[in-house]
Amino acid sequence: MTQSKQLIETALRTIRLEIEAVEQLSSRIDQDFAQACRLILESKGRVVVVGMGKSGHVGRKIAATLASTGTAAFFVHPGEASHGDMGMITRDDVVLALSNSGTTNEIITLLPLIKRLGITLISMTGNPSSVLSRAAEVNLDASVAVEACPLNLAPTSSTTASLVLGDALAIALLEARGFTAEDFAFSHPGGALGRRLLLKVENVMHTGAQLPTVKRGTSLREALLEMTHKGLGMTIVLEDDGSLAGVFTDGDLRRTLDKGIDVRQASIDDVMTARGKVANAEMLAAEALKIMEDHKISSLIVVDERNRPIGALNMHDLLRAGVM
Repeated sequence: MTQSKQLIETALRTIRLEIEAVEQLSSRIDQDFAQACRLILESKGRVVVVGMGKSGHVGRKIAATLASTGTAAFFVHPGEASHGDMGMITRDDVVLALSNSGTTNEIITLLPLIKRLGITLISMTGNPSSVLSRAAEVNLDASVAVEACPLNLAPTSSTTASLVLGDALAIALLEARGFTAEDFAFSHPGGALGRRLLLKVENVMHTGAQLPTVKRGTSLREALLEMTHKGLGMTIVLEDDGSLAGVFTDGDLRRTLDKGIDVRQASIDDVMTARGKVANAEMLAAEALKIMEDHKISSLIVVDERNRPIGALNMHDLLRAGVM
């Protein structure tokens, strides 16, 4: 067997074993899991995640996922907790303790104090009959049949199972709390994600003198001059009372030429798209993008509650804003 073939086969075996470990979790999402969710939902405090070694690394990720999805959470190193950081945990908190063996000394050392303070304890272990599991109000079973490590020693399948179980817990809590996309955005204000979820149409639209507008009855020639002058690839067509009558875009111009219509003689009324797709100023820019994508258009008119155009935006605006 060549070295490349052996490396590939080892990688595939590892993936297969970890998939099997995750699949085995399905049968353990039961009343214990539901009880763990209820304990967290009923808590007035935070979820304090503790774990040593690889379980600690997984615990940090679980705490971060909980915190970003509506459940206040943070990670405390159990070794540091024994030397002062236990003061970070209050009676109102819930401790989520991760230990594959369920016998990690640094965590077991904390149990008497957790019990004395009456702090709710949830364990996530690979041994449901361990000291930690028995001490907890509820145990989440993250046991695996075998580690992906050929020596069955290095935490591999077990850490993957714990990570997935933590994600399941976070998402179950997210849905139970009615956590929204906007809530998520406030936890992620930086970068593209925050821009997609927080930026509103009013933040990127063109307004005032930047808006290309003509009234019904305007010649197509004049409308084209307005489009060229304002540079948005479209012009808004207004009724006499200032409400939206329609829109004329670059696409409409191509269709007009395809039909052989004389652009020097035509009226905007003859070639515009009546009404057209619109947005409102309070709409998320990401929602406006979806409207454009769904209807295969490159611009949107923004109207007020009386259907009067107050702005316009196009794909280039959303691209510059980092929404795309």
